[in-house]
Amino acid sequence: MTMPMDQNHQHQEKWSNGTQVVANYNFEGSNPDDLPFKKGDVITIVQSTRDPNWYKGQNEHGQEGMFPATYVQKRREVHLQAMPWYHGKIERKTAEELLNPREDGLFLIRESVNYPGDYTLSVCHQRKVEHYRIIYHKNQMTIDEETYFDNLSQLVEHYQNDADGLCTKLIRALPKKGDSFGAVRIQDFEAGGWVIQKKDLQEIELIGRGEFGDVYKGLYKNQFVAVKQLKDQDRAAQAFLKEASVMTSLRHPNLVQLIGVVLGDTIRLVTEFMGKGNLVEYLRSRGRSVIQKKDQIDFATDTCAAMEYLESKKLVHRDLAARNILINENNTAKVSDFGLAKYGDYSTEGGKFPIKWTAPEALKNNKFSNKSDMWSYGILLWELYSFGRVPYPRIPLADVVMHVEKGYRMEAPEGCPKQIYNLMLKAWNLNPADRPTFKEALAELQNLRSTTV
Repeated sequence: MTMPMDQNHQHQEKWSNGTQVVANYNFEGSNPDDLPFKKGDVITIVQSTRDPNWYKGQNEHGQEGMFPATYVQKRREVHLQAMPWYHGKIERKTAEELLNPREDGLFLIRESVNYPGDYTLSVCHQRKVEHYRIIYHKNQMTIDEETYFDNLSQLVEHYQNDADGLCTKLIRALPKKGDSFGAVRIQDFEAGGWVIQKKDLQEIELIGRGEFGDVYKGLYKNQFVAVKQLKDQDRAAQAFLKEASVMTSLRHPNLVQLIGVVLGDTIRLVTEFMGKGNLVEYLRSRGRSVIQKKDQIDFATDTCAAMEYLESKKLVHRDLAARNILINENNTAKVSDFGLAKYGDYSTEGGKFPIKWTAPEALKNNKFSNKSDMWSYGILLWELYSFGRVPYPRIPLADVVMHVEKGYRMEAPEGCPKQIYNLMLKAWNLNPADRPTFKEALAELQNLRSTTV
């Protein structure tokens, strides 16, 4: 559908250069300076003009031209909705102990222990705790199989207004101490301009398998893309969408860019395609004969630049390793896999962590921060300069933490520059406060890069 230009409609918001906008309508263009586009195309603002209703923009193929602001909307970040009443995976008995004193309407929500993928609402009534199973079905939630909700926040809001068959209205949430979980609303991706239509996406071949789903090489608007397809819809939809929501707020040349999400029976995350695969495979398959010192310092600096950007946003990656660094056709390295990423210093319950890459304080006390990411970055540097070897090659996995705490550190890989090994050792300081920041590390690497041939 093409929208006729509405002369009375004024575009109010002023967009700065670099802002991404998404087309709400087709724009044919009426003169050679215009930039025609189709509904759903993403345009980057190049510059504003004297007329607040017109901008110069660039499309995904690098073509530039003028277009009317009234045909597009700004792409907006998708934020997690706060869920202070969500207590994660706790037992029924623990929930009953927490819900004290037992005032009517005091409640919490937890993951169901008996029905993985479902949740349980535990609520106080007449000095007892009643437990209601929340069934997760086809991306919606229900207690009575009559009223359905898109997410837990909607469900809570409904029963706060009306008991609607429960023993009581939900009156007061019992907040979880420490890290508060967040939920994602599907409609926020639509409102933010991130939704891609399934018909516009072609999947070509399977290129990888991950914990939550398979990854395909695909074609979208004549460009190659990577398509991460969610396997187990019910179990992992929220985790999958959280990864997408984190990616909507990130724009950096060394971070894998989210292009959009496909909603429906199978959720898909569409990202830029990185033709040379992950860094570990790249290092192992090419080796010393192909990969030069210049390539290594480039990959190290690219990765550090991305991490410095995340550090500036107070975003903790939690799973930094060479397997999560992807390389594109131009040999640029980009950080990917934000499945575990979270904002701020925080602790986390349970979860499996890659022991050889994770800082001691994170393994022992669940304390993750940008400084624990720096520890992982030190391990990544060791992988990079050892051409993809597995860290701690002669130490059994179960003994790694003990050796590290006693002061053991891996030796420098053969041919590794002294400055790089010094940076690894600083990253592996047992005291997080004594590790460098990514900003400090980046300055060192940029110096080294300028003298590496």
